Amino acid sequence: MSNQFSKEERVAFEDLLEGFNDALVLSKNVAKYNTDQSMMERTNNVIWRPMPYIVPSFDGTDQTTNFRSVSQLSVPATIGFKKSVPWSMSATELRDALQEGRIGEAAKQRLATDINLAVMNVAANQGTLFVKRAAAASGFDDLAACEAVFNEQGIPQNDRYIALSTRDYNNMASNLATSTRSFGNDVSDRALRNAYVGNLASFETYKLDYAVRKTAAAGGAGITINTLVAGANFYTPRAATVSITGESSNVDNRFQTITVSSTTNVAAGDAFTIANCEAVHHITKSSTGQLKTFRVISVASATTLVISPPIVSNQGGSTAEAQYQNCAFTATASNAAIVFLNTVTGSMNPFWQKDAIEILPGRYATPNDGGVAVLRGTTDNGIEIVMSKQFDIKSYTTFFRVDTLFGVVNKQPQMTGLVMFSQT
Repeated sequence: MSNQFSKEERVAFEDLLEGFNDALVLSKNVAKYNTDQSMMERTNNVIWRPMPYIVPSFDGTDQTTNFRSVSQLSVPATIGFKKSVPWSMSATELRDALQEGRIGEAAKQRLATDINLAVMNVAANQGTLFVKRAAAASGFDDLAACEAVFNEQGIPQNDRYIALSTRDYNNMASNLATSTRSFGNDVSDRALRNAYVGNLASFETYKLDYAVRKTAAAGGAGITINTLVAGANFYTPRAATVSITGESSNVDNRFQTITVSSTTNVAAGDAFTIANCEAVHHITKSSTGQLKTFRVISVASATTLVISPPIVSNQGGSTAEAQYQNCAFTATASNAAIVFLNTVTGSMNPFWQKDAIEILPGRYATPNDGGVAVLRGTTDNGIEIVMSKQFDIKSYTTFFRVDTLFGVVNKQPQMTGLVMFSQT
């Protein structure tokens, strides 16, 4: 006969779930996609999710030559995070029911942190819109720079979020609470008394008690890239690739391998620009006048880097390039300079548009007659929490565990970015 949870434990689990739900700050502000769990098991927990379509428009009534195919790009999403907090309590320890509740509270905090960290790491490490600020965070102007990047490249103007390290967030609050501002208004008062920023420059702001830090780029100043058409460093998006056997498989168009003069001391996460390579508005394809920013995903060899986003400059003239063009060259060269942007070690503060990042809730299938008592609960954003309990008669020990299974995917790295301060 399986163990049964007492009423006290059921109430404790309900309280734990409520607190867990409240603690999921970042994961509440990303999109959610529910999957068929049987199908996910059969596909090794991987599903391909579509990227947003971008389609061109043309002038005139005669569109005879403009009927072209539209490429649907997609990215692989994996339910790969399996987080668990296990603990045990002896028969004597269980006499103090408060201890069980306190451990459960700690378990909730740990798992909530794991989920928020997963979202933050995906946003910070795969976001490609890099905003470099030379001074410490000071307030409106910093977030306005992030907004400008979003607006110039056609990112939807709703559901924008930014997560800031505590020190950077508090510096912004200090700007709002400065003595030169009038008091008696909600913005200044809350900034002064609670170090609160709130909605600023179209972003809803959140304060992190942990933040991912990035070391200063160590790549040499002399690294170059061939941006001529003959250099073949431009990218042509494609929905699928066909093997020599005729089999078709999807292509992840978030990344590209480029050839550079050297990769010495270049590290994953470094942000850089390419000389004369300007970002364009993703819909109109007009140049923003600002250099396009790229991120190093991995160092493949002594002369090759995997980067994001790909350099879709329309140099090949294909329909897919015209549709998904993200940059344009004002001039090309065989030795265009690469300039790294993360020049000082500091915190990466990610910002994103909600639809860019998805969380995929998973589910464990636990038997009801396996000698283990199981309780399940689901948070507002669909993440399932499982609490299990089993008694060992040999040692008079009760084993507990709280588990969650989920995935996080950045469907569009060009709708996510990061701002770093004091980058002199």
